Amino acid sequence: MALRMRSPLPSLEGAAAWVNGAVNPDELRGLPVVVSFWSKSCYQCHDTAQQFAQWRDTFAKRGVAFVSVHQPRSEDELDIDAVAKDAKEEMHLTQPVAIDNAHTIVDRFQNQFVPAFYVFNRNHQLRHFQAGAKSFDRIEAAIERVLNESPDEEALD
Repeated sequence: MALRMRSPLPSLEGAAAWVNGAVNPDELRGLPVVVSFWSKSCYQCHDTAQQFAQWRDTFAKRGVAFVSVHQPRSEDELDIDAVAKDAKEEMHLTQPVAIDNAHTIVDRFQNQFVPAFYVFNRNHQLRHFQAGAKSFDRIEAAIERVLNESPDEEALD
């Protein structure tokens, strides 16, 4: 069963490796967080990388944290060096990237899709989930919404 709205941000621990540095949970405290799942063999993931980079570059300046998780879909995708190279050179990912070869993080999120995007508010409650390579305006609107929520609204909402 997939994460439900208001579910807490699952732990990001347990990656086989990290690209661009591991996530420190203390550094995420009080920040909205966007988590994206992708796969090296997923052409849609590569097609959406530029849009994701635009969100990252725009919204990180406003206090949103971005994390990506590589979700291998076959044994061919377990090569950490190849995934790291793809993340940096093909996808141009500069945010922390968890290489989740054992699906530890994937299972915590109960994620079944790539690409997939999860938007959490400052209290780290899930506010939006979306899979696929369309309707990016909905994801951007969700990021704006969590940025504009006051802490009181988040608690009551």
